[in-house]
Amino acid sequence: MSKFIKINEITISSDHYIGGQRVAAEHYLEVFSPIDGQVLGQVANGSPSIINQAIEAAERAFPAWAALSAAERKVYLDKFADEIGKRADEFALTESTDAGVLFSRMQHGVVGRAQLNIRHFAEHALRLQNHSIDTKQAEHLVRHDPAGVVVIITPWNAPLMLSTWKLGPALASGNTCILKAPEWAPCTSSLLADAAQAAGIPPGVFNVVQGTGLESGAGLVADPRIARVSFTGSVPTAKLIAQSAAQNLVPCSLELGGKSPFIVLASADIDNAAATAALMYRNAGQVCLAGTRLLVHESIKDEFVEAMRAYVEALNVGDPRDPATEVGPIIHQRQVERVAGFIERAKAAGAVVLWGAEKHPFGELYFKPTLLTNVKQDDEIVQNEVFGPVLTLQTFSHDDELIAMANGTDYGLGGVCYGEQQHATEIAKRVRTGFIWVNSFGIRDLEAPFGGIKRSGIGREGGNWSFEFFCDIKDVVVPKKPFRASFSQR
Repeated sequence: MSKFIKINEITISSDHYIGGQRVAAEHYLEVFSPIDGQVLGQVANGSPSIINQAIEAAERAFPAWAALSAAERKVYLDKFADEIGKRADEFALTESTDAGVLFSRMQHGVVGRAQLNIRHFAEHALRLQNHSIDTKQAEHLVRHDPAGVVVIITPWNAPLMLSTWKLGPALASGNTCILKAPEWAPCTSSLLADAAQAAGIPPGVFNVVQGTGLESGAGLVADPRIARVSFTGSVPTAKLIAQSAAQNLVPCSLELGGKSPFIVLASADIDNAAATAALMYRNAGQVCLAGTRLLVHESIKDEFVEAMRAYVEALNVGDPRDPATEVGPIIHQRQVERVAGFIERAKAAGAVVLWGAEKHPFGELYFKPTLLTNVKQDDEIVQNEVFGPVLTLQTFSHDDELIAMANGTDYGLGGVCYGEQQHATEIAKRVRTGFIWVNSFGIRDLEAPFGGIKRSGIGREGGNWSFEFFCDIKDVVVPKKPFRASFSQR
């Protein structure tokens, strides 16, 4: 019997979505809202039979979907984006309730971005056609052929944005997809299935499987019928996925954690840098690309700290559905315990609390924005991702010392550098990372590459980079003059 979750007047199916239909499960998992810890309802847990159904449905749908032209697929995908827009308020309230994301950010940014993710890559796919390389001997017709059945696994901190960021190029290039919904925040994935169905996406082209990573996720990744795996999440989970996919030589795109430097040079606009640093607490610090390591020139440290303190003290911590709220809850009690554990171990190692470092009185899953100083480069709190509203502050005296600190972790996802434009740009070039913002933060363009180095991931998403992952690249070689086989041919 089908189950549903109710959020206000929104009805969300708890079942899997496979082959254009809702599919019930033998077992269901409870879903909690981080706002108040209340049970929202139950969602289906995957099983081997469910996984098999999803893969079979995607396999059946693949030939017809792959045979469509990019322009024909674009018609479907534009309707898909339209349907997301029609449900904008539902998506915003659902993800805010389900994942604790700020409602205002969902309403004024994320839902529109989700639509753009679908539309942009559908349009971009048109430009992949008829790509040729003209050489003296032959014309090389380069094709981006769909790879097959794709598994997409997204995290709980930004389910709608990150799933559409991957679905856009995967579907536009002719693959069929199985979206594994995040265990702690599955509801917007279910709403995506409703939008796809309403848009007329053919059955089996887009499927949603719910459940735990250990059951649903692991079963999907290990199946030899899968052609690609695209994952955003933690490093430990990525290692398990990579090991499993390697058994079948399945390519993986892995966008993982970060421990990004937020650099403030002596020449920086201190007030602007401090205001931007306070943004790192947004989404309760549950943002992989946040600059969580503040590296501040020693000559401006005190001035910067006081400027930042003023912005942090003005932050509104509370219910993410309230438009006035700027910092919402941490997703789960286990994550709260993880954050608190990092802080306690850092204090035991000598860290000094400049502010925060304790639960916020608003509720059990709320934590005060925290800044720790007197930390050493090899401290756990500096080296490992906390994924909560916790920043560290270190000072430097010269550029070489700064670069050693900035590059002195196993991560390399993002970064921020404030200072005189030319100097900041030169510093940015020396930081080992996948991307870095100069005198700015959060600027993202779908044509640009996104991803990390070192433990922060493998591969790039965005522009042609997305299609190069989701496609099999084929070279059709057409000679310019008659060819005759010869044993001397090399």
